[in-house]
Amino acid sequence: MSDALFEIVDVPVRIEQLIKKVERRKAGAITTFIGTVREWTKGRRTIFLEYQAYIPMAIKMLAAIGEEVETKWPETRIAITHRIGRLEISEIAVGIAVSSPHRKAAYEANEYAIERIKQIVPIWKKEHWDDGETWIGDQLENVPYSSGFPSVEEVES
Repeated sequence: MSDALFEIVDVPVRIEQLIKKVERRKAGAITTFIGTVREWTKGRRTIFLEYQAYIPMAIKMLAAIGEEVETKWPETRIAITHRIGRLEISEIAVGIAVSSPHRKAAYEANEYAIERIKQIVPIWKKEHWDDGETWIGDQLENVPYSSGFPSVEEVES
């Protein structure tokens, strides 16, 4: 993991390294969010997940979320890392660390960041189950892909 605050990686996310990116003397609070691969979703057993991303745009959008957070909660610092590739059950898919002088802002900013990631960052998830596999669609899981997998045309619309 590099020193960059916003990253897409294909290696395990290291939360302690993410925390180091936001540590500072005026921070009285650091919150983290760790999104992991769960085994059961809507009654179906997941074997593993596969994430893909339009990496340059994904990093740009993560940085935009960082700017939104720092505008809404002045004096915060945020770092976000999202993993792509094959992830097994319990592995970390996304890590977010937020530091702030006070805990309330750190909690609120962290929750805001994960919701915005799901709304605007071009990262796609394919679920592999006991009985098949499917691209879920957008991260909010409410826009299915007409072709069964993500395409540039659907990202741009």
